[in-house]
Amino acid sequence: MNNNITIVDYGCGNSASIRNMLKKIGHPSIISSDPVIIAESDKLILPGVGSFDHGMKKLEEFDLISVLNERALTHKTPILGICLGVQLFCKKSDEGMREGLGWIDAEVVKFDRERLSDSQKVPHMGWGDTRVTRVNKLIASNDEIPRYYYVHSYHLDCRDQDLILSTATHGYKFVSSIEQGNILGVQFHPEKSHRFGMALLKNFAEKY
Repeated sequence: MNNNITIVDYGCGNSASIRNMLKKIGHPSIISSDPVIIAESDKLILPGVGSFDHGMKKLEEFDLISVLNERALTHKTPILGICLGVQLFCKKSDEGMREGLGWIDAEVVKFDRERLSDSQKVPHMGWGDTRVTRVNKLIASNDEIPRYYYVHSYHLDCRDQDLILSTATHGYKFVSSIEQGNILGVQFHPEKSHRFGMALLKNFAEKY
């Protein structure tokens, strides 16, 4: 299996941390904003930290939308969106006015404070148990409940429930990961999630 992994650099993510974790598990990767390099990659990771509109604006500024659409939709290149990255896969977000990439039938919504207790804050920050909802290759399903590190104020609202791989809880259940063929995404940060994050990135690198 080809294993040329490119972390897409559009100025909105923890790219170096992801690369370092991939290196620890024996999978070298490159960080690039070059459309030519991205077009030649076997696997892609779209990280993301920040606001939805800013993320889409940066993808436009780096002239990456067309090559990402081509890789994800035409060539079916495996692509993993992390945090803001997976939110950009959606149609739109409560956080801004711009349209997203629209790859999946989902929107991004803000945490409903009326469903949270006084002690449950927004943004949701910290470790969270993650419940796998269907068998998949990305998150190993065994007797141990995986725990990942979350930092977010918004989460996915999937119209297509079949997209959902796992959920977590902050006041109420929310979508924590999705899969639609070659398009995968996680709301948490695997690069900050120690052995659970390493296992997930290893699965992405080796099983897709």
